[in-house]
Amino acid sequence: MTTVQSGSGDLSRSLELLWRGREPMSRGPKPGLTLERLVAAAVALADREGVGALSMRKVAAELGVGTMSLYRYVPGKSELIDLMLDHVYGEPDTLVEHRGKPWRTVMELVARGTWEIYRDHPWLLQVNQARPILGPNALAGFDFALAALDGLGLTGQERVALIVTLDNFVTGTARTYTLARQASQETGISDEDFWAAQEPILEQAMATGAYPQVAALPDDAFSMDGEQALEFGLRPLLDGFERLVASRRQSPET
Repeated sequence: MTTVQSGSGDLSRSLELLWRGREPMSRGPKPGLTLERLVAAAVALADREGVGALSMRKVAAELGVGTMSLYRYVPGKSELIDLMLDHVYGEPDTLVEHRGKPWRTVMELVARGTWEIYRDHPWLLQVNQARPILGPNALAGFDFALAALDGLGLTGQERVALIVTLDNFVTGTARTYTLARQASQETGISDEDFWAAQEPILEQAMATGAYPQVAALPDDAFSMDGEQALEFGLRPLLDGFERLVASRRQSPET
């Protein structure tokens, strides 16, 4: 369930801060606080308490400064969210060493990197990024993925669709397992206790013979963890993309 939306504030101000703004707008002596520190503190707060708990007042408390001092750097929470999103995507320099590797290797790297971002920052799943604000880190990551797919015979539309499909798979997998973990934390009821409470009625349901396939499942059928599920789906997904690439190479005119 989303609680905030990217690009919902002053779009021009968010872009200015992402691409050019690294100093406060007002004149005077340079203070100890910087935009980078502010954004990092906001990310740390969201990591710890969730994006729903994010507020300018709490970020100020995190930094040990007055709330009003933050407004010298960002207009408000909406623009801060845009900066936080680009911050967690990492520095573009970290991608340099992987440029030139085979496209499938790069796609695996992109998928696992995206998984790690969701694992480390689960609040991202509560942000509606249907209208993303493209900052330098996000754009560098997108360019890196596109570069790996260049020269394979895919159209521009197909390259974008491949990246989006891969991202959708990782995001969906992360959502399933992150929400399950959060449910346990938020309710105070462990997964074991949750399913144990349903066991008597489920045993009766299985005994009717109405659900033979469910009843026949082995005890470990639901024991796969998030990373195992990611790897299970990633391989055949990339296998399918590999067949698409092979078909394009054989028939470049299509």
